Amino acid sequence: MYKMIVCDLDETLMNDDGTLSDKNAAAIQAATAKGVYFVPNSGRSYTSFQNDLEKMQLRDRAGQYSISYNGGLILENAGNRPIAVNAMPYEMAKKVFQVGAANHEAATHVYTQDVLYIYHPTPEDSAYLTNRGVSFEVLTDTDFTRFKQLNIMKVIMALPTMTGRKEMRAAVEAQVDPSELAVTYSSDRYVEFNRAGVNKGSASVQLGKLLRIAPAEIIAAGDNSNDLPMLKAVGLPVSVQNGLDVVKSVAKYVTVADNNHDAIAEIINKFIL
Repeated sequence: MYKMIVCDLDETLMNDDGTLSDKNAAAIQAATAKGVYFVPNSGRSYTSFQNDLEKMQLRDRAGQYSISYNGGLILENAGNRPIAVNAMPYEMAKKVFQVGAANHEAATHVYTQDVLYIYHPTPEDSAYLTNRGVSFEVLTDTDFTRFKQLNIMKVIMALPTMTGRKEMRAAVEAQVDPSELAVTYSSDRYVEFNRAGVNKGSASVQLGKLLRIAPAEIIAAGDNSNDLPMLKAVGLPVSVQNGLDVVKSVAKYVTVADNNHDAIAEIINKFIL
């Protein structure tokens, strides 16, 4: 019996326009009514999906949980109470940021525990974020000392091509020991940097231990490469139909539906209800 579902948001649970379908929301409510935890597991900040939690009837709920920043933060939904903070060391985050800021094609994001800051925001990236309810503050200079006393969850760069994203990764890894980094790609636009050992999978297992749920009792659903650690860590890895081939290759089940046609409802109806 599966006791927890950890689920990516963008291009997995959410429609392409950033909305949560009524059918997916109803299925989530039915699963939680049976005592199954439904845990959003996103690269985004928890602040950006509070309205979606509301539609799931999970907002501000005691004993319900969310994972943000590719595993950087685990929260109890009631009061958005942090129960695990897996932040980047300041000096590491600073070096990653400096490499991103030096590239004038990149929009460089700094995710602190509660606020997203962007240096050199680009119109396309800003529109993508706004469409998903993601708010941010614009950095007008590269003075990183403003973050000295804050928890830095991750640093990511938006670049228009995979070639550019791979070049950015190489540039960062020339400045920071690659063994100290967890690097992923997401949404066909981002290269993302967390500290080593922090990813959607490690956070899923971490939360499972707190709830006394074994990895074999967890379903994970995703579509992109930053979801791979999550899929590899659980008993039932699922790819939505629009998932990358590499994601489908590690999945034990691939949905018939894509993210625009209630793929998560399909998973819940098949394996939970």
